[in-house]
Formats: sequence, structure tokens, C-alpha cells
Amino acid sequence: MDTARQHAPTDAPVTLGAGVVRRSARLADGRELLYYDDPGTTLGPERAVDARMLEARPETATMRLDVLTGDWITVAAARQNRVLLPGADADPLAPQSPGNPSEVPSRYDVAVFENRSPAFGPALREIVDGTPPAADPPTGLDDLAEVGLGRTRTSVGRCEVVCFSPEHEGSFGTQTVTRARTVIEAWADRTAALSTLPGVEQVFQFENRGEAIGVTLPHPHGQIYAYPYVTPRTSRLLESIARAGRDLFARVLAFEQASERVIVRGEHWTAFVPFAAHWPLEVHVLPHRHVADFAELTDAERDELAPLYLRLLRGVDALYDTPTPYIAAWHQAPVHVGRDVVRLRLELTSPRRAADKLKHLAGSEAAMWAWTAEVAPEEAAGRLREAVEGVIL
Repeated sequence: MDTARQHAPTDAPVTLGAGVVRRSARLADGRELLYYDDPGTTLGPERAVDARMLEARPETATMRLDVLTGDWITVAAARQNRVLLPGADADPLAPQSPGNPSEVPSRYDVAVFENRSPAFGPALREIVDGTPPAADPPTGLDDLAEVGLGRTRTSVGRCEVVCFSPEHEGSFGTQTVTRARTVIEAWADRTAALSTLPGVEQVFQFENRGEAIGVTLPHPHGQIYAYPYVTPRTSRLLESIARAGRDLFARVLAFEQASERVIVRGEHWTAFVPFAAHWPLEVHVLPHRHVADFAELTDAERDELAPLYLRLLRGVDALYDTPTPYIAAWHQAPVHVGRDVVRLRLELTSPRRAADKLKHLAGSEAAMWAWTAEVAPEEAAGRLREAVEGVIL
């Protein structure tokens, strides 16, 4: 193999906040790959080229409208072929090696790349950097709101994988403060970029942790979805804000800060168990000022978030002798609506209600969305606050 090809330089690097450096590349099938180097990284500036022979990317999925709820359902058959709990020698998120032709060609600190089997994309509403235009994309929010039997649209958008570390096992909570800060910078950078793609209406970062949640890879990673619609959860939130008032998040924050449910409070962020928690373990984190998404955070807010978030996640793991499964969902305001009223926030939830017990959604909750909480939020907050106070970074 040609050495020049194997170690070809990437596009010009870009220095982001906190000294993080972004380097751009492409995978063998044309998918975008971005490296985010820690400040003071030990990695060199060169990155190996992906020399694999890959099949063409799958066709963009189709969305179907559920006229009973107004929800758009993506039908993405290609996702049936995802890798399930591979060993370290076949980890698709590890740096490539002679025996493992994984998704990331080079050693990295943090890497972000387009998902090979996405629910949204790769087609967009318009051509961008060679990305094909969709045959039948949504033309806007008014188009998506129209109700009718048999309505379909192309599932435009983007799905990306965020690798927090090159190590085979771990989670966000097992990273250093420096690495956590690099990931936060990557989240902000990708939020800004994905929000400009034609047809994208909302950007969502999340981490699934644990087999009980349905995780298929033990590698420490998260995902980013760029949706072609405003998600049902956010649409319902906008309805609540319309009824309760535009300052709803400011009032919620003040209400929770005055309660016994606060877990940790910093200069810029407060973590708390919400008054009406759905799950046995549920924590929300809110910034103290109105911020629509990660891209709007100041350097000071990003700096404080890194250790605060790590303390929270390590406190969650300190509750039991084994790691706790969770979904860490970073809700952001939509791209084009509600940005002055919807605040960036974390909602971390776990079905774990005891060391050996999980909450399973049965008839009333799964079918009717009528929730019953088995653990009082104040009790859950007390246990988690004690665990977090014992965390040393």
C-alpha cells in the first residue's frame, strides 16, 4: 500500500474552544469523519486514510405518518444488520488494526463519524458537499403537520456516532475531565454544523449505557441525531410552554433549586431530581441562564459542565456494586422554532429501582403513557446526593 496514501494529511485543522483541535477526513464510502484532539494531545497531526473496500451506503429510509398521533415513523430496514456486542478484537469503534478493519482509521482522542446504518440520511433536502438530494423530502414544518392517510416522506437528516475514547470499554463517566471537555466541544461543534443542513429541524445528543437499555457496543460512545422534524417530546413541551408561560424553564429552575431534590449546584448549572420524576432514577441538569443548545454555551459554562457531569455520572455508578444502565439525553431547542423558550437540558433516566430490580413499562405506562413512580423523588435525591458528594475526580 502507498505510504503517502496511508498517512495522507487531512483538511486544514481548526482550533476550537479549550484548545481542542478538529481534523476532518472521509471514510472509504464517503462518510464524514472528524477527529477532536484533546488539548496537549500526544497524537501527531497526521491521520491514516481509510483504505477499506466498502459497499455503497444504504438508501435513505422512508418515514410514514401515524395519523392517530401525528408522529412520523422511520422505517429503516438496514439497521437490522448492526453489530451486536462484539469482542475487543472486532470492536467497530476502535482504531483500525491489521486484524480489525473498524470504522476509524487512526488512533484518536475523540472521533465523530456518520453512522453506516442511519435512521435519518444520508440524503438531505438539497445537495450538500456531494450528498444526494432526497426524492421526496419534507418541505417544512407545515408539510409535516398535514394529516392524511398513507403519507410518506424521505427520512432526511443525519445520524452520527461519537466515540469518547479509543478504549474498548467504558462510558462518558469513565473519562477524564479533559476528555469530557473535549466531548462537550465536539457536541457544540456538531450542533452548529448539523443545524445548518437543509431539512434538519432538531439536533439531539445522547448516550445509551448498559445492555438493559439495549446497548449493542460496550465501547464508550454516544450518538447524535439530526431530525427532519421537531420530535414528539419537544412538540409536547412547546404545548406546555404555550399554556404555562414563556418563562417556564426559569420558574422550574427556581422551584427545584429551593427544594430538597438538588443533587449538585454550581455557578452555571444545577442538577436535581425533578418534582414529578417518571423513573426510579431520574436527574435533570439545567443551565442557570437561557441557552438553546450546546453551541450557545460560553467557555465558562462548558468548563464547569465537564467536572459536574462526571461527578453526577460517577455518583450514579456509586449507588450499586455494578454499573447502572441509563439513557443520558441532552435535549436542545429546535433549529427554527421555540429557541427563545426551550432551554438546553440533560434528562438522565434509568429503569434500575434496586440492585437487582428494573422497572419495566407494562400496560398502563407503555400503552397509555400513564406513569406510576415506585420511588419518591426526594428519597432518590437523598441517596444520589450522598453518592455524588463522595466522588473525587
